[in-house]
Amino acid sequence: MSDLHHAQLGLSDNDVLQMYETMLLARRLDERMWLLNRAGKIPFVISCQGHEAAQVGAAFALNPTRDYIAPYYRDMGVVLHFGMTPRDLMLSAFAKAEDPNSGGRQMPGHFGYKKNRILTGSSPVATQVPHAVGVALAGKLQNKELVSFVTLGEGSTNQGDFHEGANFAGVHKLPVIIMVENNKYAISVPVEKQLGGRVADRAIGYGMHGASVDGKNPLAVYKVMKEAVDRALRGEGPSLIEAVTYRLTSHSSDDDDKYRSREEVAEGKANDPLLLFGNYLIDTNVATKETLEEINDKVMAIVNDATDYAEKAPYAPPEHALKYVYWEGDE
Repeated sequence: MSDLHHAQLGLSDNDVLQMYETMLLARRLDERMWLLNRAGKIPFVISCQGHEAAQVGAAFALNPTRDYIAPYYRDMGVVLHFGMTPRDLMLSAFAKAEDPNSGGRQMPGHFGYKKNRILTGSSPVATQVPHAVGVALAGKLQNKELVSFVTLGEGSTNQGDFHEGANFAGVHKLPVIIMVENNKYAISVPVEKQLGGRVADRAIGYGMHGASVDGKNPLAVYKVMKEAVDRALRGEGPSLIEAVTYRLTSHSSDDDDKYRSREEVAEGKANDPLLLFGNYLIDTNVATKETLEEINDKVMAIVNDATDYAEKAPYAPPEHALKYVYWEGDE
């Protein structure tokens, strides 16, 4: 990790320990979901592994009681910070009736939770960008102090929704932050075959601030996010942040990632954000190896509870598949 120290950023030792715990919770939930998928108990996983530092570093710069988020499908670290519980996420993975996102109707990763200011997402990529921009516009029109935050992958920045949303935000100087989690692959397409330049450099075309940051370092992401939040609240408009990271798993549980070498994946795992941040906490005397082991034990107990709860929870009655599809009112 860089020489950046959390105290320079106004973060306490407890703050960075909480960051680490949220990152680890996202990782351990994700790992458990893969095991459940391979055991035939849940149908699908789209992984956050490798993205946790970018997600949690960014989320910590936001205010969950004020700001709105439009996360994309990998953003387990973001939604955990915004109040979704491990039980909520496991209920979604098992497609149970209590799933707060959709009552079991949507695949995992299709987040949406009104009381937690999480905008509903769907499968077509980049559609969340105009939605987040719309929330920012509404906040500006209503003179509310808020920031709208939206995430997407670098492949999604080639979709029309991204360009239209970013252009509108730039024209109207809206308090929206667009963070691209650049993990080097749009499913199987490497970044050099997706983009002619850097994601962050596109910001100038929309008249907004752009920054590229090490997405494996939560403190670096927090720093650029906090600056973007402050600019937005001062009325200085939107920001485009490119958090450069690496996807440690295949694109999803249905993807065979033979399109990249095992050596490349091994290098990515050697630079695992959780490993790097854990070493930082030890090096700065915030934690000991034993402290990190205790956090892991605590997290695993939470993951076990969430798994047991969700597995035992009831499915929705079959006829509920038609709810919210056809009008059910009186003639």
